[in-house]
Amino acid sequence: MTVHFIGAGPGDPELLTLKAQRLIRACPTCLYAGSLVPAAVVAEAPEGARVLDTAPMTLEQTHAEIVAAHARGEDVARVHSGDPSLYGAIAEQIRLLNRDAIPYDICPGVPAYAAAAAALGRELTVPQVAQSIVLTRMSMKSTSMPPGETLENFARTGATLAIHLGIRALREIERTLTPHYGPDCPVVVATRVGWPDEHFIRATLSTVHAEVRAAKITRTALILVGPALGGAQAAGDFPDSALYDPNRPHVLRPRTTQP
Repeated sequence: MTVHFIGAGPGDPELLTLKAQRLIRACPTCLYAGSLVPAAVVAEAPEGARVLDTAPMTLEQTHAEIVAAHARGEDVARVHSGDPSLYGAIAEQIRLLNRDAIPYDICPGVPAYAAAAAALGRELTVPQVAQSIVLTRMSMKSTSMPPGETLENFARTGATLAIHLGIRALREIERTLTPHYGPDCPVVVATRVGWPDEHFIRATLSTVHAEVRAAKITRTALILVGPALGGAQAAGDFPDSALYDPNRPHVLRPRTTQP
């Protein structure tokens, strides 16, 4: 018996990996976070499977379901949105599994920031514009952030920021980031990425609060900030990377000599 933590991606069932789909189809017990994972993702659970939405459940209640499945010798599909390694709240579940000697493994999934970039048709690491991505979140009413992991510290890098749980802190985000990125820095607010009603707001640090308020977006959203989202990429105003440069040979493409 094994508990399979499965990354379901951002919402589109077609973004499930083949392995994730195979595991969901095989597990007699399926626990999924229904507030973030569409029912269509777990629709292929086997006939007669115990399929439960864990959104209204506590950690103890979900673990009790796993313990019961373990007693029955049944594998469990524990389905999370995006990739379980990013804000998946799996660490505390794994702690209980280790305590009770219940085996587990992890099947990665497509994270929301990657799906959002794909939908926007953008690369988030553009040569000489941005070569790093910071995945972070705002504290708000959730668990507090470690002392050094402040938005201001990350802003000093100029990297592309992917901010989770920040839709109600846009004023704070604007105040913190503007001195480092400037008021005209591009911002994208991505909501329900991969769902049929996905929506993107393209704005700047100085306009994003008003645009989000006008759109009446008040919950789950991903906020992308950084110059890589802006006009330089759209206009092609950046240098090529060295990856395919004929004057930069590497082990898989040695320098060729002219005859």
